[in-house]
Amino acid sequence: MKDEDTRYEAVRSRDGRFDGEFFFAVATTGIYCRPSCPAVTPKRENVRFYPTAAAAQGAGFRACRRCRPDAVPGSAEWNVRADAVGRAMRLIGDGVVDREGVAGLALRLGYSARHVQRQLTAEVGAGPVALARAQRAHTARVLLRSTALPVTEIAFASGFASVRQFNDTIRAVYAMTPSGLRAGAPRRPAGSPTAGIPLRLAYRGPYQSTALFDALVAEAVTGVEEVTGGRGHRIYRRTLRLPYGTGIAEVDERPGGRRARTAAARDGAGRAGRPWRAASFPGGDPTGRPGGWLDARLHLTDPRDLTTAVQRLRRLFDLDADPYAVDERLREDARLAPLVAARPGLRSPGAADPEEFAVRALVGREKAERLVGMYGKTLDAPHGTLTHLFPEPAALAGTEGPLGALATALADGTARLDVGADRDDTEAALLALPGLDARTVAAIRTRALGDPDVAPTDETVPDTWRPWRSYALQHLRTAGDSEPDTAAWRQAQAHKQAQAQEKGVQS
Repeated sequence: MKDEDTRYEAVRSRDGRFDGEFFFAVATTGIYCRPSCPAVTPKRENVRFYPTAAAAQGAGFRACRRCRPDAVPGSAEWNVRADAVGRAMRLIGDGVVDREGVAGLALRLGYSARHVQRQLTAEVGAGPVALARAQRAHTARVLLRSTALPVTEIAFASGFASVRQFNDTIRAVYAMTPSGLRAGAPRRPAGSPTAGIPLRLAYRGPYQSTALFDALVAEAVTGVEEVTGGRGHRIYRRTLRLPYGTGIAEVDERPGGRRARTAAARDGAGRAGRPWRAASFPGGDPTGRPGGWLDARLHLTDPRDLTTAVQRLRRLFDLDADPYAVDERLREDARLAPLVAARPGLRSPGAADPEEFAVRALVGREKAERLVGMYGKTLDAPHGTLTHLFPEPAALAGTEGPLGALATALADGTARLDVGADRDDTEAALLALPGLDARTVAAIRTRALGDPDVAPTDETVPDTWRPWRSYALQHLRTAGDSEPDTAAWRQAQAHKQAQAQEKGVQS
């Protein structure tokens, strides 16, 4: 959406489909907002548009307290794009600038720091430092409002180099002091959990959480993951290996926005008496306000890992996707149209730990569980059935066969699976390894690298599926028309057939 008049129309209609895709600022008030902000629509001549929150902050605007523009889903564009800017945005979101500086970011991208600065400023209106600063401010706000950590600890946990820098940034972005921001936090309901950091992981459009949780249940590895509760009310938990420590993440299957909107529908009234625009929500949203959130909670040994942990959950649950663009394209295909109509907003799950997923795609669930017991690091404090971290590649590098080759390539950087990796280079490196066939590598590219347009290896599909072939295949798998494309799955099927034949012989 490049035309500013079209963007203003989205603002005027409070169209939440574009939350996170762009931001608008009001010259007369000095604030910036998300497109769906419920405040009175400003005059066109007073509105400025920005591609990122960092760009709006850099222009001197502060965040709206009513619509909280820093809490919107990330732009789907950065996950789709495979160029340097898309890779840089994913790396910044993962906290690389906070940990390694701009020089580390540039090194990962293979460009000079000056070139990275120039490209980002030209395309997103802000350089890597400003983008990281905006992210730090959001992290600080979450910690201030959801934890009892001392303000000084929050300053450094958020990635700020000094308390003064932290105070200045919070005032500039939110027009409040850190203590004032904390004082405005809503009170927790009686009986709500107090441990961990509560989060709302926002998404845009319809969201098929049940289908995604079904996929997570089918592949969960004991000791590292667990799913509790009945279908539709499940809680997914897993361990996380993070840059500064470890973590336990838990995510609720029930979308929070859906519950809130359903309650509003029963009340029979919309915001400010405005009618609901149900037609704008393919998933049947009763309020016409697309999007919502998944309730989550993080237990971290080091709060500096908050940003990285959140981004890993967002990738696992594919929360930054643009379901409108995906569904609009795929429903043009006669084979996919009924599937899209049945499951609008179906997501293509990613991976919380890309290297872990690559190993699991190769060896399968049963062997992965054995590897956890043999090589996984035991948690200092088990959390229910969660007892281990999945083994690091370095711990598996000494094993024989394809697993050892894969683990060695991941450990020494021959094959990179971080969010800034070049997808084509990584695919070539994986295909060069013994024991990794095209199907397994395609699955790794889809899940571990988050590529939305991975074609099936054994079927020619129409061009109408581009650039969302990963989502098309996910529709087919969910409907039972296709099987997972991994060596591990085929090994499991062969094992099942062998067991069935053995039983037949015995009988």
